[in-house]
Amino acid sequence: MTEQAKPQFAIQRIYTRDASFESPNSPDIFREEWKPQVKLDLNTKTRALSENVYEIVLVVTVEAKLGEKTAFLAEIHQAGVFTVSGFPDETRDQMLGAYCPSVLFPYAREAVDTAVTKGSFPALMLAPVNFDALYLQNKQKKEGEAAPKADA
Repeated sequence: MTEQAKPQFAIQRIYTRDASFESPNSPDIFREEWKPQVKLDLNTKTRALSENVYEIVLVVTVEAKLGEKTAFLAEIHQAGVFTVSGFPDETRDQMLGAYCPSVLFPYAREAVDTAVTKGSFPALMLAPVNFDALYLQNKQKKEGEAAPKADA
């Protein structure tokens, strides 16, 4: 096995690419009983920067509503630059689609919690996310869409 063929993984940098927080119904929303419906959306974006170097951006959007009123909307784009080389294509794709986002999630979760508490709302510690399961679901969905349709 040559030196180049050995699998290598490295985190070059982790950073917040974008952060936003809105509380469009403040201060009136603070007078209402705090029983929000919280919606969490996750998305990842992968971009090749150079050979074997990738930027992964984990987009975490959290919206809290009290009835029809939005209490807050927080969106964090947590990013990282990763070196991933020497892995089979399928393993590399899973690392970029699942492992790297799982590395970024604790940073994004902390950023969301900080934004929410600075907005004067109760702390919001997001539950852990199984990125491997999400990756497999997404992969199966894409394979199902790509499969040729039976006689229609």
